[in-house]
Amino acid sequence: TERGMKIHINRIIRTCKATENKHFMWFAKLLEEHMKGIISHARVHISSGKVEGTNQMIKTLRRKGYGYPDDEYFFLKIMDASRKFS
Repeated sequence: TERGMKIHINRIIRTCKATENKHFMWFAKLLEEHMKGIISHARVHISSGKVEGTNQMIKTLRRKGYGYPDDEYFFLKIMDASRKFS
């Protein structure tokens, strides 16, 4: 449940902070900053993985294709790459 997940994550945060180790402190801060998103994932089970993958594909195309003649051609390349199945 969301409540149970929040309780466990807060326990992890307290444990990390108690160590006073800078790496564990960083991890505790990271968990605190992303708590809402982690709990939301428990509720709706939606991932942004496909969107992030598409963004990465576009960045790679842009980097590889320096000097495309115009934006229309670049968008066609994006459409073409998004239709390919690996």
